[in-house]
Amino acid sequence: MAELNTGDGGGGKGGKVRSKKQNSKVDLTAMVDLAFLLITFFMLTTTLSKPQSMDLTLPDKEDKKEPQSDIKVDENRTMTLLLGENGKLVRYMGMLEKPLAAPKDYSYGKEGIRKELIARMETVKQYSTAKGKPNDGMIVIIKPSKKSTYRNLVDVLDEMAIVGVNKTGSYAIVNEFTPEEQKLLDVKK
Repeated sequence: MAELNTGDGGGGKGGKVRSKKQNSKVDLTAMVDLAFLLITFFMLTTTLSKPQSMDLTLPDKEDKKEPQSDIKVDENRTMTLLLGENGKLVRYMGMLEKPLAAPKDYSYGKEGIRKELIARMETVKQYSTAKGKPNDGMIVIIKPSKKSTYRNLVDVLDEMAIVGVNKTGSYAIVNEFTPEEQKLLDVKK
């Protein structure tokens, strides 16, 4: 505990009463111990900022090649996003040979591709419900070109998370381009 030591304030020689300076001393050892205990407690109980990361499902590293003819995708549920240089973003729906909606350029963000994704998700939901499969969602194929930037890919993946494509449907990142898709990206605005 704290201790306060004071000298005696009585008179001395000669009968004169003089007040001496009081010698006060406070023992703070317990206070320092308490401070270190509190610092240790708060350091151990405080959660540090957790890193924010994006969930991605990647394929196995095994080299199993599946023939392309075995993969059947409902073209009414499919949207393909082509990422090009200088922030170019082209989307088409269905198969490029016979698209459900013609290829169109979009911008990144709320008024661009996000608006289109939300509208398309609603259309796919109505289509799937009409077919008797209400749990079938939209399939988005993201194709970044070699000239696109990493930031553009992250922006599109952020839009997938914001809109919730992975909750109702799925999306995939594919780095193979057909010559027709490459022509769509090479066309100048």
